[in-house]
Amino acid sequence: MQYDYIIVGAGSAGCVLANRLSADAKNKVLLLETGGSDKSIFIKMPTALSIPMNTDKYAWQFHTEAEPYLDNRKMHCPRGKVLGGSSSINGMVYVRGHAKDFDEWQAHGAQGWDYQACLPYFKKAESWYQGEDTYRGGAGELGVNNGNEMKNPLYSAFIEAGAQAGYPVTNDYNGEQQEGFGPMHMTVKDGMRSSTSREYLDPIKHRNNLTVVTGALVSKVCLLDKKATGVEYRVNDKVCQADASKEVILSAGPIGSPHILQLSGIGDREVLENAGIEVKHELPGVGQNLQDHLEFYFQYKCKKPITLNGKLGLISKGLIGTEWVFNKSGLGVTNHFESCAFIRSKAGIEWPDIQYHFLPAAIRYDGQSAFDGHGFQVHVGHNKPKSRGSVTIQSSDPLVPPKIQFNYLQHQEDIEGFRACVRLTREIISQPAFDEYRDGEIQPGEHIQTDEQIDEFVRQAVESAYHPSCSCKMGEDEMAVVNSQTQVHGIQGLRVVDSSIFPTIPNGNLNAPTVMVAEKAADMILGNAPLAPMNAKVHLHEDWRNKQR
Repeated sequence: MQYDYIIVGAGSAGCVLANRLSADAKNKVLLLETGGSDKSIFIKMPTALSIPMNTDKYAWQFHTEAEPYLDNRKMHCPRGKVLGGSSSINGMVYVRGHAKDFDEWQAHGAQGWDYQACLPYFKKAESWYQGEDTYRGGAGELGVNNGNEMKNPLYSAFIEAGAQAGYPVTNDYNGEQQEGFGPMHMTVKDGMRSSTSREYLDPIKHRNNLTVVTGALVSKVCLLDKKATGVEYRVNDKVCQADASKEVILSAGPIGSPHILQLSGIGDREVLENAGIEVKHELPGVGQNLQDHLEFYFQYKCKKPITLNGKLGLISKGLIGTEWVFNKSGLGVTNHFESCAFIRSKAGIEWPDIQYHFLPAAIRYDGQSAFDGHGFQVHVGHNKPKSRGSVTIQSSDPLVPPKIQFNYLQHQEDIEGFRACVRLTREIISQPAFDEYRDGEIQPGEHIQTDEQIDEFVRQAVESAYHPSCSCKMGEDEMAVVNSQTQVHGIQGLRVVDSSIFPTIPNGNLNAPTVMVAEKAADMILGNAPLAPMNAKVHLHEDWRNKQR
């Protein structure tokens, strides 16, 4: 079949591109997705967020190689395998990143991707529940709100404790000032998950010029000399081919996109030859520069029976689910991360590099109670890692997953960042705002005090925050994979548009910047004039060189 554009991956970026590219009836668009329907109640209901991420039907259940700096632990790395991709399985936390993160992209060679140029596209994508202003969009596709608006008093206690510890308070970390403590935002609209499939794809599936194929595993990009001409894919063991007269766009994510490039013979020569793949185009940066966020959670017992630990029984869950099904209200409409913070780990750091998600419960990652009784926890991570990893193809068989190695905590600055996470968090939770709630530290445990003890605890306790990125970085240096127009260096008619093209990882969750990248790239692909850059004020600590707060 012949199409103008072929998009590989119906995830956070792919659904945006399908919407924008098919808006012109003259463009014939094919959208390919390995997964299937996103209509499960467990995807739609925000509070059920842990289920789709851990379900084979909805997620690639990747694992890393043994991570040498985490005591050789193999880390879970799930990626969306469903319409909406990872926006259908993630925690729905909406964080754009700090303005300086995007200025950093431009400094790494991604021209035209500084904050003021990206801000109009963040606004274009968003429908902020409080309405449009200089920083927030009011008429975009993604619905963004604050869940139940911090009805549980522990949310406010966390913000107050931050202020008591000397940190600023920010009313909108996605606005002028990221740094500080404040309410957290989530991609939820009308009580349901606001994924890119729901908001960008569902309303336009009827378009005659858009074809969506699910259950499609792409095995390679077809190349004629140095031009992409289409893709080869499998559906129910049948090999199919689709041709693209204009462009092939990979939006398969930070694991899938470099893997498909390598399957197509595009990548580092030695890597390809070791996997038995003919080298079609040598591009050494493919799969390199891989980055992710790590986090662990501080847990405390709570004196008052006001936490979600009292809502984990089958009867309580049934009541929550029933209220959500009939009214789209109650505890079912939130991811429960309703307050947060962004702080700097030490003086001399220009913008925040530590992120907090506060949760009024003490639970494990599988959603089970951490102990008998009431508790609360705060997820914390050092968000500007220096360690770098890779995605490496192992076989010409597309069903064989690539080797994933993050090299977490390889860099000494990352280790020191997590030491700061432990010590600064204890100081925050020890403030008077928590006196009526705090009843002893569960994890790490008060006996964890020295650098050596903290390092050992972190190696054993950290988990991925599920933010892999940067494996097909944008720029002009010898390790760049795409240019500032998202075009693969040296190949005509081929782009990558997803979080893999980030040059560096932003300080925050990655769904919001991935959607922004897709919105901006869509204008590039269509030849539209870019939205005019803004001149919005950005807050930085007035004495960041000398003071930590």
